[in-house]
Amino acid sequence: MQILLENYIWLKWLHYLAFISWMAGLFYLPRLFVYHSENLENKGFVEVVKVQERKLFYYIQNPAMIVTVLTGLLMLLANSALLSTGGYMHAKLSFAFLLLVFHFSTLSFVKAFQNDTCKRGSKFFRIYNEIPTLLLIAIITMMILKPF
Repeated sequence: MQILLENYIWLKWLHYLAFISWMAGLFYLPRLFVYHSENLENKGFVEVVKVQERKLFYYIQNPAMIVTVLTGLLMLLANSALLSTGGYMHAKLSFAFLLLVFHFSTLSFVKAFQNDTCKRGSKFFRIYNEIPTLLLIAIITMMILKPF
């Protein structure tokens, strides 16, 4: 535990870096879903987008999510007092959980598009694309303003 406290600022640095990378994936992957769903008849384009979706999820978004979650847990382990400083941390963790749910929902769409079985249209994905933005706003609000 002492080593975590001694390196807390580096844990926080890595957490922020991974979170930003994760959010980049969460912002862009649904946009790829929009393009994919709008261009199903263009087989060449669809094959390129399938590669982009798969690589974005498995090589950027998923590793960034894992590092974000691990460093977040390590920071809570090092400084468990964060959980008793008010409801803002509990709210932030709740929004982070929703972000995890969203993350894994993107995986289900990646798989559906890979198998050519996705039934959702571009209008759905345009709305779906806004979810990570709303969750980011909520998380940042909790962490900066600490309203509770």
